[in-house]
Amino acid sequence: MTSSKGLEGVVATQSAISSIIDDTLTYVGYNIDDLANNASFEEVIYLLWHQRLPKADELAELKQQLADNMSVPKAVLDHFKTYEIKNVHPMAALRTAVSMLGLFDEEAEEMNPEANYRKAIRIQAKMATLVTAFGRVRSGQEPVEPKKDLSFAANFLYMLSGEMPADIEEEAFNKALVLHADHELNASTFTARVAVATLSDVYSGITAAIGALKGPLHGGANEQVMKMLTEIGSVDNVEKVINEKLENKEKIMGFGHRVYRKGDPRAKHLRDMSQKLTKIRGEEKWYEMSIKIDEIVTGQKDLPPNVDFYSASVYHSLNIEHDLFTPIFAVSRTSGWLAHILEQYSNNRLIRPRAEYIGPGMQSYVPVEER
Repeated sequence: MTSSKGLEGVVATQSAISSIIDDTLTYVGYNIDDLANNASFEEVIYLLWHQRLPKADELAELKQQLADNMSVPKAVLDHFKTYEIKNVHPMAALRTAVSMLGLFDEEAEEMNPEANYRKAIRIQAKMATLVTAFGRVRSGQEPVEPKKDLSFAANFLYMLSGEMPADIEEEAFNKALVLHADHELNASTFTARVAVATLSDVYSGITAAIGALKGPLHGGANEQVMKMLTEIGSVDNVEKVINEKLENKEKIMGFGHRVYRKGDPRAKHLRDMSQKLTKIRGEEKWYEMSIKIDEIVTGQKDLPPNVDFYSASVYHSLNIEHDLFTPIFAVSRTSGWLAHILEQYSNNRLIRPRAEYIGPGMQSYVPVEER
């Protein structure tokens, strides 16, 4: 047996959900550009779960189901108020909250396809409520109840701020949700599939996935991008700071991707939204700084930006606190995680790879007195 570090290049399963071929990302065969420009997040959820786009009545039913299941048990929301330390990592809070949800679901241990689909609806609907509630509770505010007549994207922004979002804000956030919904067999998706391949429940699968996404090598890059932009401060400082980082061989967050050679096809959509939103906010410097960093890093290192790079200034322009960027990633990616969990259940085999042993050869036990 030979090993592949990080399982790079290893094909671990077959899937009909999404693909990355020749730097093109598709969901069930639909190019991400087509979906980003035209689809609602709710349509993408249906597409990932059913492997086809919904008809009008099917889309209306899904929207209604999501709206009806957005409310979260009070005990789950109240637990956010019990943290003794104030700097709880938002992803840790989300991980615990999702696990708690399973304790309030009478079908949590039911493993038939119909029950698992109903749980998928409930989990997807509640993710936005959990993230926004945590964001408000930690700042001394009460959670905001969702409005059933709003889209998923609009509801998230409304529950976070308590104010109705502008059309351009809803459009930008919907686009971000669509772009982050699935990405083939990434680390958190693989984690979810490994968990449920043991025939563990859906809540365990999503909780495991959140744990994987929490790591800075998977989620969190856009938060680090915004931190870098804030530290640079102005367009005039970009060239000096970035060149120094490159000379010192520091990693520039938001650039490069293991599975793309010519660039992440998702990045351009958020670049355009960054330009629009920062202009509306009168804070064009964030977009201008990002463009200049892009030119330097891509020009010198041939490392194009990935989806995280421009999403940073988009979320900042939506008045979202920076440490909520990764939980937002989880809100969107839950749709993909659930699609993969349902697919794993439908044709399951326990995922149990082998390891290439590199330790000592055969040894004999020596009594402790003689060691």
